Amino acid sequence: MLARARLVVECDRDGRSIIRELRSQPPLCLLPQRGTAAARSPIITVHMVSSAATPLGGDDVALDVVVGAGAQVVLTGVAAALALPAQDGDAGSRLVVRLEIDNRARVQYLPEASVITRRADHHSELHAALGSGARLRCREVLVAGRNGELSGRYRGLTRVIDTAVGRPLLVQCQELGDASLHASPAHLAGRRVLGTEVLMWGEDPPDAVAGQWWSLTPLAGRGALATAVATDAVTAQRDLATALTAHPGWSGRAAPAAAHIGVAGPRAVVPAAPSDNP
Repeated sequence: MLARARLVVECDRDGRSIIRELRSQPPLCLLPQRGTAAARSPIITVHMVSSAATPLGGDDVALDVVVGAGAQVVLTGVAAALALPAQDGDAGSRLVVRLEIDNRARVQYLPEASVITRRADHHSELHAALGSGARLRCREVLVAGRNGELSGRYRGLTRVIDTAVGRPLLVQCQELGDASLHASPAHLAGRRVLGTEVLMWGEDPPDAVAGQWWSLTPLAGRGALATAVATDAVTAQRDLATALTAHPGWSGRAAPAAAHIGVAGPRAVVPAAPSDNP
Protein backbone atom coordinates (compact mmCIF):
# COMPACT_ATOMS: atom_id res chain seq x y z
CA MET A 1 0.00 0.00 0.00
CA LEU A 2 1.35 3.40 -1.02
CA ALA A 3 0.36 6.25 1.29
CA ARG A 4 1.39 9.88 1.67
CA ALA A 5 0.38 12.23 4.50
CA ARG A 6 1.23 15.89 5.04
CA LEU A 7 0.82 18.39 7.87
CA VAL A 8 1.61 22.11 7.69
CA VAL A 9 1.34 24.24 10.85
CA GLU A 10 1.96 27.97 11.18
CA CYS A 11 1.84 30.55 13.96
CA ASP A 12 -0.82 33.27 13.69
CA ARG A 13 -0.58 36.87 14.85
CA ASP A 14 -1.87 35.96 18.31
CA GLY A 15 0.89 33.39 18.84
CA ARG A 16 -1.44 30.40 18.38
CA SER A 17 -0.45 27.48 16.21
CA ILE A 18 -2.91 26.73 13.41
CA ILE A 19 -3.13 23.99 10.81
CA ARG A 20 -2.76 25.31 7.25
CA GLU A 21 -2.74 21.96 5.49
CA LEU A 22 -3.65 18.44 6.56
CA ARG A 23 -3.75 15.48 4.20
CA SER A 24 -4.07 11.83 5.19
CA GLN A 25 -4.12 8.63 3.22
CA PRO A 26 -4.83 5.13 4.59
CA PRO A 27 -3.31 3.47 6.48
CA LEU A 28 -2.00 6.68 8.13
CA CYS A 29 -4.63 9.13 9.36
CA LEU A 30 -3.84 12.44 11.07
CA LEU A 31 -6.51 13.53 13.56
CA PRO A 32 -6.12 16.94 15.27
CA GLN A 33 -7.22 17.13 18.88
CA ARG A 34 -10.61 18.79 19.23
CA GLY A 35 -12.56 20.40 22.06
CA THR A 36 -12.46 23.53 24.18
CA ALA A 37 -9.02 22.85 25.65
CA ALA A 38 -7.52 22.31 22.20
CA ALA A 39 -9.13 25.51 20.89
CA ARG A 40 -7.57 27.56 23.70
CA SER A 41 -4.13 25.97 23.53
CA PRO A 42 -1.29 27.69 21.62
CA ILE A 43 -0.06 24.19 20.73
CA ILE A 44 -1.41 21.90 18.02
CA THR A 45 -1.75 18.23 19.03
CA VAL A 46 -2.23 15.72 16.22
CA HIS A 47 -2.89 12.01 16.76
CA MET A 48 -1.39 9.52 14.31
CA VAL A 49 -3.95 6.75 13.81
CA SER A 50 -3.62 3.59 11.72
CA SER A 51 -6.81 2.90 9.77
CA ALA A 52 -5.50 -0.52 8.68
CA ALA A 53 -2.88 -3.02 9.76
CA THR A 54 0.47 -1.38 9.15
CA PRO A 55 3.36 -1.64 8.51
CA LEU A 56 2.66 -4.69 6.35
CA GLY A 57 5.11 -6.10 3.84
CA GLY A 58 4.79 -4.04 0.66
CA ASP A 59 3.65 -0.84 2.46
CA ASP A 60 5.39 2.40 1.49
CA VAL A 61 4.26 5.20 3.84
CA ALA A 62 5.61 8.75 4.08
CA LEU A 63 4.72 11.63 6.41
CA ASP A 64 5.86 15.21 5.73
CA VAL A 65 5.51 17.77 8.53
CA VAL A 66 6.28 21.46 7.96
CA VAL A 67 6.22 23.71 11.03
CA GLY A 68 6.50 27.45 10.54
CA ALA A 69 8.48 29.91 12.63
CA GLY A 70 7.34 30.00 16.26
CA ALA A 71 4.67 27.29 15.86
CA GLN A 72 4.33 24.37 18.29
CA VAL A 73 3.23 20.83 17.40
CA VAL A 74 2.90 17.54 19.27
CA LEU A 75 2.43 14.41 17.14
CA THR A 76 1.42 11.37 19.18
CA GLY A 77 0.61 7.76 18.42
CA VAL A 78 -2.47 6.08 19.87
CA ALA A 79 -1.46 2.42 19.62
CA ALA A 80 1.60 0.28 19.03
CA ALA A 81 2.53 -0.50 15.41
CA LEU A 82 2.87 -4.17 14.47
CA ALA A 83 5.33 -4.77 11.63
CA LEU A 84 4.10 -7.83 9.72
CA PRO A 85 5.51 -9.81 6.78
CA ALA A 86 3.95 -9.68 3.34
CA GLN A 87 1.13 -12.15 2.82
CA ASP A 88 2.80 -13.34 -0.36
CA GLY A 89 6.32 -12.67 -1.56
CA ASP A 90 9.27 -11.14 0.25
CA ALA A 91 8.43 -7.44 -0.01
CA GLY A 92 9.48 -5.33 2.96
CA SER A 93 7.71 -2.31 4.45
CA ARG A 94 8.96 1.27 4.59
CA LEU A 95 8.12 4.37 6.62
CA VAL A 96 9.75 7.76 5.98
CA VAL A 97 9.06 10.78 8.22
CA ARG A 98 10.36 14.23 7.31
CA LEU A 99 10.18 17.09 9.81
CA GLU A 100 10.92 20.61 8.57
CA ILE A 101 11.10 22.85 11.65
CA ASP A 102 11.51 26.58 11.09
CA ASN A 103 13.16 29.13 13.38
CA ARG A 104 12.01 28.97 17.04
CA ALA A 105 9.39 26.30 16.25
CA ARG A 106 8.90 23.36 18.62
CA VAL A 107 8.04 19.81 17.62
CA GLN A 108 7.49 16.66 19.64
CA TYR A 109 7.23 13.46 17.58
CA LEU A 110 6.10 10.69 19.94
CA PRO A 111 4.81 7.56 18.18
CA GLU A 112 3.95 4.47 20.18
CA ALA A 113 6.19 1.40 20.16
CA SER A 114 6.90 -0.57 16.98
CA VAL A 115 6.83 -4.37 17.36
CA ILE A 116 8.96 -6.16 14.76
CA THR A 117 7.33 -9.57 14.37
CA ARG A 118 8.99 -12.73 13.09
CA ARG A 119 9.66 -12.69 9.31
CA ALA A 120 8.86 -8.97 9.04
CA ASP A 121 11.28 -6.78 7.07
CA HIS A 122 10.74 -3.15 8.03
CA HIS A 123 12.79 -0.09 7.17
CA SER A 124 12.22 3.36 8.67
CA GLU A 125 13.80 6.77 8.22
CA LEU A 126 13.34 9.99 10.14
CA HIS A 127 14.81 13.20 8.72
CA ALA A 128 14.56 16.41 10.75
CA ALA A 129 15.82 19.83 9.63
CA LEU A 130 16.01 22.44 12.40
CA GLY A 131 16.11 26.19 11.91
CA SER A 132 17.70 28.68 14.30
CA GLY A 133 16.42 28.21 17.85
CA ALA A 134 14.14 25.32 16.83
CA ARG A 135 13.44 22.62 19.40
CA LEU A 136 12.84 18.93 18.81
CA ARG A 137 11.86 15.94 20.90
CA CYS A 138 11.73 12.68 18.98
CA ARG A 139 11.13 9.21 20.49
CA GLU A 140 11.46 5.69 19.09
CA VAL A 141 10.69 2.46 20.96
CA LEU A 142 11.45 -0.83 19.17
CA VAL A 143 10.28 -4.23 20.41
CA ALA A 144 12.18 -7.23 19.05
CA GLY A 145 9.30 -9.64 18.42
CA ARG A 146 6.13 -10.45 20.31
CA ASN A 147 6.34 -12.30 23.62
CA GLY A 148 8.29 -15.54 23.06
CA GLU A 149 8.90 -14.69 19.39
CA LEU A 150 12.13 -13.97 17.53
CA SER A 151 12.46 -10.54 15.98
CA GLY A 152 12.07 -9.90 12.29
CA ARG A 153 14.45 -7.63 10.43
CA TYR A 154 14.46 -3.92 11.17
CA ARG A 155 16.73 -1.17 9.84
CA GLY A 156 16.27 2.40 10.96
CA LEU A 157 17.94 5.74 10.25
CA THR A 158 17.57 8.96 12.25
CA ARG A 159 19.15 12.08 10.78
CA VAL A 160 18.88 15.53 12.37
CA ILE A 161 20.40 18.56 10.62
CA ASP A 162 20.92 22.10 11.93
CA THR A 163 20.13 24.22 8.88
CA ALA A 164 21.44 27.37 10.61
CA VAL A 165 25.00 26.05 10.44
CA GLY A 166 24.52 23.51 7.67
CA ARG A 167 25.72 20.41 9.50
CA PRO A 168 24.24 17.22 10.94
CA LEU A 169 23.61 17.04 14.68
CA LEU A 170 22.86 13.32 14.72
CA VAL A 171 23.09 10.45 12.26
CA GLN A 172 22.15 7.16 13.87
CA CYS A 173 21.35 3.71 12.49
CA GLN A 174 19.50 1.00 14.41
CA GLU A 175 19.13 -2.66 13.52
CA LEU A 176 17.16 -5.60 14.89
CA GLY A 177 16.90 -9.20 13.80
CA ASP A 178 20.54 -10.26 14.17
CA ALA A 179 20.94 -12.82 16.99
CA SER A 180 24.55 -11.85 17.71
CA LEU A 181 23.60 -8.17 18.01
CA HIS A 182 20.66 -9.04 20.24
CA ALA A 183 22.93 -10.80 22.73
CA SER A 184 25.74 -8.23 22.60
CA PRO A 185 26.14 -6.01 25.70
CA ALA A 186 26.85 -3.16 23.27
CA HIS A 187 23.38 -3.50 21.73
CA LEU A 188 20.42 -5.13 23.56
CA ALA A 189 22.29 -7.27 26.10
CA GLY A 190 19.68 -9.99 25.68
CA ARG A 191 16.72 -7.66 26.29
CA ARG A 192 13.93 -7.22 23.76
CA VAL A 193 13.17 -3.48 23.79
CA LEU A 194 15.34 -0.61 22.60
CA GLY A 195 14.20 2.95 23.30
CA THR A 196 15.86 6.14 22.08
CA GLU A 197 14.92 9.78 22.44
CA VAL A 198 16.53 12.73 20.70
CA LEU A 199 16.18 16.02 22.57
CA MET A 200 17.21 19.43 21.23
CA TRP A 201 15.57 21.59 23.88
CA GLY A 202 17.42 24.48 25.49
CA GLU A 203 20.42 23.91 27.69
CA ASP A 204 22.14 20.54 27.21
CA PRO A 205 23.63 18.33 29.95
CA PRO A 206 27.34 19.15 30.41
CA ASP A 207 28.29 15.46 30.76
CA ALA A 208 26.93 12.04 29.96
CA VAL A 209 24.85 10.45 32.71
CA ALA A 210 23.56 6.91 33.17
CA GLY A 211 21.48 4.58 35.29
CA GLN A 212 21.47 0.79 35.26
CA TRP A 213 19.73 0.39 31.89
CA TRP A 214 19.58 3.94 30.52
CA SER A 215 21.91 6.74 29.50
CA LEU A 216 21.79 10.37 28.39
CA THR A 217 24.62 11.59 26.17
CA PRO A 218 25.18 15.17 24.93
CA LEU A 219 25.81 15.43 21.20
CA ALA A 220 28.85 17.16 19.72
CA GLY A 221 26.91 20.02 18.12
CA ARG A 222 23.86 20.55 20.30
CA GLY A 223 21.18 18.33 21.77
CA ALA A 224 21.31 15.02 23.62
CA LEU A 225 20.45 11.37 23.01
CA ALA A 226 18.71 9.21 25.62
CA THR A 227 18.90 5.42 25.28
CA ALA A 228 17.25 2.63 27.27
CA VAL A 229 17.06 -1.15 26.93
CA ALA A 230 14.37 -3.09 28.76
CA THR A 231 12.28 -6.25 28.88
CA ASP A 232 9.07 -4.39 27.96
CA ALA A 233 8.02 -1.15 26.29
CA VAL A 234 6.48 0.39 29.43
CA THR A 235 9.76 0.06 31.34
CA ALA A 236 11.75 1.42 28.38
CA GLN A 237 9.59 4.54 28.17
CA ARG A 238 9.77 5.02 31.93
CA ASP A 239 13.56 4.80 31.79
CA LEU A 240 13.67 7.31 28.93
CA ALA A 241 11.57 9.69 31.06
CA THR A 242 14.01 9.16 33.92
CA ALA A 243 16.94 9.97 31.62
CA LEU A 244 15.28 13.23 30.60
CA THR A 245 15.22 14.42 34.22
CA ALA A 246 18.99 14.79 33.81
CA HIS A 247 18.50 17.19 30.88
CA PRO A 248 18.59 20.75 32.27
CA GLY A 249 16.76 22.26 29.29
CA TRP A 250 13.87 19.80 29.63
CA SER A 251 13.63 19.27 33.37
CA GLY A 252 14.56 22.80 34.40
CA ARG A 253 17.21 21.59 36.83
CA ALA A 254 20.82 20.41 36.70
CA ALA A 255 21.65 16.71 36.42
CA PRO A 256 22.29 15.06 39.82
CA ALA A 257 25.96 14.51 40.57
CA ALA A 258 25.33 10.88 41.61
CA ALA A 259 24.23 9.98 38.09
CA HIS A 260 27.48 10.66 36.21
CA ILE A 261 28.36 8.09 33.60
CA GLY A 262 29.38 4.76 35.07
CA VAL A 263 27.44 5.31 38.29
CA ALA A 264 24.00 3.76 38.54
CA GLY A 265 22.41 6.21 40.93
CA PRO A 266 18.83 5.95 42.21
CA ARG A 267 16.09 6.58 39.70
CA ALA A 268 14.76 10.10 39.88
CA VAL A 269 11.09 11.01 40.15
CA VAL A 270 9.95 12.45 36.85
CA PRO A 271 9.12 16.13 37.44
CA ALA A 272 6.46 18.13 35.71
CA ALA A 273 7.50 19.46 32.33
CA PRO A 274 8.93 23.00 32.36
CA SER A 275 6.54 25.87 31.83
CA ASP A 276 7.81 26.57 28.30
CA ASN A 277 7.42 22.97 27.23
CA PRO A 278 4.38 21.83 25.25
